[in-house]
Amino acid sequence: MTDQQPAPQPGAAAEPGAAPVPAVPILQPGEGERPGDVYLPATPGTTLWGRLPCASDAPVLSVEPGSTVTIDTVSHEGVLDDQGRDPLAFFASHGVPADQVLLDAVAIAASDLSGRDAAVDGPHVVTGPIEVRGAQPGDLVKLTLLTATPRVPYGIVSNRHGRGALAGEYPLGAENVSVFAAVDREPRADSPGSPNAPGAAGTPGAAASTDGLVGTLPLVAGGEHVVRFPLRPFLGIMGVAVAGGTRPHSVPPGAHGGNIDINLLTEGASLYLPVQVPGALAYVGDPHFAQGDGEVALTAMEASLRVTVRFDLVPHDVAVAEFGELVGPLAETTDHLVPTGMDPDLDEAVRACVRAAIALLRARYGMDETLAYAYLSAATDFDISQVVDLVTGVHARIRVADFAGVHRG
Repeated sequence: MTDQQPAPQPGAAAEPGAAPVPAVPILQPGEGERPGDVYLPATPGTTLWGRLPCASDAPVLSVEPGSTVTIDTVSHEGVLDDQGRDPLAFFASHGVPADQVLLDAVAIAASDLSGRDAAVDGPHVVTGPIEVRGAQPGDLVKLTLLTATPRVPYGIVSNRHGRGALAGEYPLGAENVSVFAAVDREPRADSPGSPNAPGAAGTPGAAASTDGLVGTLPLVAGGEHVVRFPLRPFLGIMGVAVAGGTRPHSVPPGAHGGNIDINLLTEGASLYLPVQVPGALAYVGDPHFAQGDGEVALTAMEASLRVTVRFDLVPHDVAVAEFGELVGPLAETTDHLVPTGMDPDLDEAVRACVRAAIALLRARYGMDETLAYAYLSAATDFDISQVVDLVTGVHARIRVADFAGVHRG
């Protein structure tokens, strides 16, 4: 692992001699707002590390459809063996004080309860599984992200294990690279001296966001954090348990969802997943503060989130009427229906996504397949979700407004 110089800690100004105020409050387990009907902390007993749930796993929580659950998720960055499996020491090397390191991350790193084999298993920590009562194979479970709140004011972007879009070219040296990214908050538009303030030089007087969190990076290792990019927190992993008694590896996504890394799944978005086992046994994890389509280096800006998720159940007959027979994950945002395609070969993932999109338009709107194919070519973007998870992912963005004139019976 390549260490950087300790990074400056952006945040609000503090009294002379005092530590900077973090850009976001530290959400230790059990502290802060927990708006869901139920709160599920991340502990060695409520998480899996490196593997995902299967049919033989017992749920750590059972809820009725329609319930909301506030869930603590823990990023794998800082707890992994190749980072020392000591979050306190790892983040201290990047200038993070001990009281800004999450206690649940420390506990999970120190525990052997997961049985994770670092040489074989994946890196991800997932919280769950959660039973959705009454869910049966053939149904869909719908996970809606209601809130996604950063728990810490920093994250990590990694390039390791000779993986990423440029495997063999990066990392440039022999060691793995973990890049520290800090979190800051853009000044309010009306703050004195703000470059975005009405009347400031070069601005038309339009108001800027009052709550915009940004990630920051330096131009060179150890330099000032002058590069700033918006944060759009989401969960890289949302899934349901697979049938059988073998836990799947946490890295490749599939029909069960899992590590799909679709950055559209921010607050307000939903993910529909075909139920494979009674109770669905849903789970979430791999929290991201920001990710570009492709996730080319290997990871996004990985950092722990507290999320509130609503768990709804869509019975089989309703699911077929709405979406047809789904064979994989389907996302939904305010503006788009988002079918997916996955395959180790990116070209095949694109083809799978196109087929899924045609089938969706046929089932939902009664659109002829040839015309659906033409519509997709004229009006729909097919985006690369990621190219680094063994199984590549592609998602389409079908504008629901384009079908506002369609009468659905």
